[in-house]
Amino acid sequence: MSSHPTQTPTPVAILDDYLSTSTPHFSHIRSSQAAITTITEPLPTDISSLTARLHPYHVISTLRERTPFPSTLLRSLPNLKLLLCTGTQFQTFDLVAAKDLGIVVAASPGRGRTDRPPPTGILAGDIRKGGAHPTTQHTWAMILALAHGIHPSANSIASGGWQAGLATGLLGKTLGIVGLGRLGAAVARVGVLAWGMKVICWSASLDQEKADAMARQVGLPVDATEQQGGEKTFKVVSKEEVFREADAVSLHYVLSERSKGVVGKEELESMKPTSFFINSSRGPLVDEEALLEILNAGRLKGAALDVFDIEPLPLDSRWRTTKWGQDGRSQVLLTPHMGYVEEHTLNSWYAEQAENLERWLEGKDILHRIA
Repeated sequence: MSSHPTQTPTPVAILDDYLSTSTPHFSHIRSSQAAITTITEPLPTDISSLTARLHPYHVISTLRERTPFPSTLLRSLPNLKLLLCTGTQFQTFDLVAAKDLGIVVAASPGRGRTDRPPPTGILAGDIRKGGAHPTTQHTWAMILALAHGIHPSANSIASGGWQAGLATGLLGKTLGIVGLGRLGAAVARVGVLAWGMKVICWSASLDQEKADAMARQVGLPVDATEQQGGEKTFKVVSKEEVFREADAVSLHYVLSERSKGVVGKEELESMKPTSFFINSSRGPLVDEEALLEILNAGRLKGAALDVFDIEPLPLDSRWRTTKWGQDGRSQVLLTPHMGYVEEHTLNSWYAEQAENLERWLEGKDILHRIA
């Protein structure tokens, strides 16, 4: 059970909800119970400014890692009693400190409210039957847009031109996967089934036995067809070979202190000049300066990035201001960390958060509690 004030409305902050997706899920909660503030703009990153902004609130709703909650911030918020999170990864939240401070932390697994039927529509479902995480879909949207020159061609049309270049076919090409977890395997599966791509993969803890098990898990045979080289469907190779041999490298690694910079200058420089680099995972996994240097020099055919070291991107970021695809530079496609920003996912998360807020206001046990 959680204790909370009953005489006055509980101050609640919903952070980083850029598109106000949370509003319909929380709007029915009576103002006499909770004074809800929805913050749509990015919050300051320094602890002192962030503390001043968040100090009044007893309940805070967060969206993924848009605002981290390290120990220093948690210890500077004495009013905070309940931290509502989304998803199931909490690398930027100090759960030990939260527990020490008596702050209840609750996850949102994405299944919707428990007190009503789930919403209709297409769910993530079984990956072997065509279901996929929205990040998988977004990754392929970026790969295809990059390979087919959608962005420069659309810009050409808008400016009075016509075709801007030749598309790169993917049939039979080699797809490199860095991080063969659930998402990496899902992306690889699409490449195999749709275009007969050869998949080579690497991660620090991956071996061929694990890769074979992952192939089975996503409904693929362990051994590839003769057309795909007759080797393993998901062939484990060295990190060096992934970057040296792949026509497209897609990054699907979990960010941690150990994995920061897992893709550095050496790996990027070894890529073929005809290849593509795609990152829909986390910005700090890549040496951003090295990537900027290589793309500025036109040493890759292109890159598609959904994540960055600093998010949202500052207005003066070189990613924004550089004229990509001109004067010998590589083509670059940028999207605003929207791989998971899919209507079903976000609405399910906020529905679960709203249910937990209602339970907390009523003195009931919290669902999906992790601290």
